[in-house]
Amino acid sequence: MPLRSRQSALICSNKLDTQTELRLTEIFFSLQGETSRTGLPTVFVRLAGCPLRCDWCDTTYSFTGGETWKIADILDKVASFGTSYVTVTGGEPLAQKNCLSLLTALCNAGYDVSLETSGAFDISGVDPRVSRIMDIKTPSSGEVDRNHWENLSLLNKDDEIKFVLADREDYEWTLAVMRRDDFPKEVPVLLSPVFGRLEARTLADWMLSDKLAARLQIQLHKLLWGEERAR
Repeated sequence: MPLRSRQSALICSNKLDTQTELRLTEIFFSLQGETSRTGLPTVFVRLAGCPLRCDWCDTTYSFTGGETWKIADILDKVASFGTSYVTVTGGEPLAQKNCLSLLTALCNAGYDVSLETSGAFDISGVDPRVSRIMDIKTPSSGEVDRNHWENLSLLNKDDEIKFVLADREDYEWTLAVMRRDDFPKEVPVLLSPVFGRLEARTLADWMLSDKLAARLQIQLHKLLWGEERAR
């Protein structure tokens, strides 16, 4: 069955309202630059709006504005790129309640879906087929008090935890978090240096010195295209 026909059949069978609306900053096709899916051709659905103001945020353009899209139109646009991988990102996607419906619609359509979230919002309502890439905000972000620690108990081996680090203080803080009794040991951990503020080699040396059970993550898209957004 063609992808769009399969989308319609699956969505109808789940009685999902494809006229539900969300506010989007952009939809674009690029290589995934982060997570365990790094390098895979991916459609990015960037939702507009974010209540956080991280000091080193590189998507401030998504804080305001955006255009209203129906889920049906989002699905049509995503299908036009002809790839299996979709990432819903922001801003903070979960700041829009209809994000949950979008995630389910994408899963119903047969996509491999990941969600990039700040970790400041409850993730319990996210479709279990979605891989949740959850930030834990470090001190340098200025938003460390927004971490919703209850989310830790909801994560599983198909999800990932990301720490973005700007300095040694962030690194030591991250080690302390990873030692918490409630930190899920089966969830992959990603450590990412803030672009232009912490050298990746420096972070790599720290991780090797501590034999840290985590993955160093370098933003591939910025290595390829610099600070420009790849579309």
